[in-house]
Amino acid sequence: MSLLNRLGKSAPGDEPNKAEYRHEEIDTNDVPQRPTEDDEYINIRKQIYERVINSIGAVVIQDEDIGKLRSKLSDVISSQTMLAGLEISPDVKVKLIADYMDELVGLGPIEPFLNDRIISRIIVSSEDDIMVERRGVLEQTGKRFNDQAHLGRIIAKIADALGSRIDSSIPTVESRLPDGSRIHMTIPPLAARPTLNISKLADNPFKQLMDRTAKKQSYADDYFNMKHRLQERLIAELSPELGKGKKDDVLYREIEGMVNTLINDEGTPLNRTERAQLVSDLQDEILGLGPLEALLRDPDISEIMVNSAYQVYVEKKGKLKPSDTRFKDNDHLMHIIEKIVAPLGRRIDESSPMVDARLPDGSRVNAIIPPMALKGPCLTIRKFSKDPFTIADLINFGTLTREMALFIEACVKARLNIVVSGGTGSGKTTTLNVLSSMIPNDERIVTIEDAAELQLRQEHVVSLESRPPNIEGKGQVAIRDLVRNALRMRPDRIVVGEVRGGEALDMLQAMNTGHDGSLTTGHANTPRDILSRLETMVLMAGMELPVRAIREQISSAIDLIIQQGRLRDGTRRLLYITEVLGMEGDIITLQDIFVFEQKGVDTNGAVIGRFRPTGIRPSFYDRIEQAGIKLSPTMFSDEGEI
Repeated sequence: MSLLNRLGKSAPGDEPNKAEYRHEEIDTNDVPQRPTEDDEYINIRKQIYERVINSIGAVVIQDEDIGKLRSKLSDVISSQTMLAGLEISPDVKVKLIADYMDELVGLGPIEPFLNDRIISRIIVSSEDDIMVERRGVLEQTGKRFNDQAHLGRIIAKIADALGSRIDSSIPTVESRLPDGSRIHMTIPPLAARPTLNISKLADNPFKQLMDRTAKKQSYADDYFNMKHRLQERLIAELSPELGKGKKDDVLYREIEGMVNTLINDEGTPLNRTERAQLVSDLQDEILGLGPLEALLRDPDISEIMVNSAYQVYVEKKGKLKPSDTRFKDNDHLMHIIEKIVAPLGRRIDESSPMVDARLPDGSRVNAIIPPMALKGPCLTIRKFSKDPFTIADLINFGTLTREMALFIEACVKARLNIVVSGGTGSGKTTTLNVLSSMIPNDERIVTIEDAAELQLRQEHVVSLESRPPNIEGKGQVAIRDLVRNALRMRPDRIVVGEVRGGEALDMLQAMNTGHDGSLTTGHANTPRDILSRLETMVLMAGMELPVRAIREQISSAIDLIIQQGRLRDGTRRLLYITEVLGMEGDIITLQDIFVFEQKGVDTNGAVIGRFRPTGIRPSFYDRIEQAGIKLSPTMFSDEGEI
């Protein structure tokens, strides 16, 4: 059998046969009760659950490993209960070891019932309601899950063993196993809480599937071990002069030749496809970011989320999906994170366990490591398109209409101060990038960001980036410092990637003192909310200003708010284009120019709606005309649908 086949390619008969299986309502009246696990024990198990499981890590269980695993669990439970300040009796410790063994090698609280040959049915109605059918009689078991999340993890583990998927977009799984057992699982939003129903024969219906998953894990480990051996030998043989003055394609060819030589020396039989895969992986490890490179090259992937070395998710077309990509271990993942942040002069370690960074193409990176991240290093990458999106792209995506695009372009060229508001992942930075591209080429632009992400194509651009403190807590350069400095750089436009704190006051003062046409973004759910957030951020500057004075500054500085949102189907829309009119009493008055109205969803879950002008012409329309820009008055009355 070839190596890649051994790494997880299933034989034609391996896939479970799906069968229609409907959940049957159970009458639980007069069901015999068993003593329920007490709350104190459940709290102890829940408190140390994550730490114990993560300390053991991803394990491949063989029969001869069971004793070693029990011994390791005993040590880990002793240390974690001590760290948590818990005192447990020997009996409780024995029970914890048994529960965690079921968690690691099986399906947690229901594992004993799966192995009981007399039990023919297991019904989990909630995290604390597990019933079984024994010789035709239903009875309460008294067993409990830690919480709904714990039950959800077991359901996801079953789905993985079945080769199925269960999440909010596919919230139910019905399947028949080769031995005739039937499984029905449902999670929110289809059900109020996760439920699980298993009809089984005498033997554990999941044993064969779990064994096969373990074998795949074992073969994957063999592959990683072989790749690691070759990588170490390759690094030892590489010349320090290898990369100097050479293009990437030349480097890749040189690495390929060296890897092929090492593979021949290794003596492992590989077919052509396997050899090409191994060569590609080693090239990515030496010259790139290892397992992430394949995801970074995929144009359909917009975000990469590494929850741990063994769990990676990606966002494709607005939907989250699990990825088969994995790292060898946490040390491997940590090495990749350090490769990202080191060239930027930033660091990440126990004393500074969080970092924001960027890739060479401007993609945004956030990393957080233990002790803050309990499951090991965690990495999030928001990819940027190699070719920045244009306003035409946003129109094609349905983010806005042509009339809205013309209006926004006129506002930018007429030097109105604009704030782009929205939630996380709503597309604020992309929209800001598009707005910035509308600035005339003969103007001097100063951009200020935490991590440089804007991709401006104009010639006269100065990009500034903030800097965190060094290991001694010195040398920090905050966004606020850069905004103040930018005022002395004779900018025509100031573009701030995002305001989060006291820099909001300096930004507002700049807008009010001759730096018209400034652009920025902020986190908020509605146009009204961004005004409230700006008030809070101004107060964070440490200036004890009256609220009315702050609101007057805001209403005078900001002309337009563009509210962006990410809808439930993953699409991004401009939900509001709103004018800031000024003050009425102590309240800042707003006026919507364009709005997005959602009507519902279609059979595929896609949002149905339309962009609608409100029929109101903005009060700054004269400023647009004075700038020599002509807009058709009908754009504020005609309706465009998507």
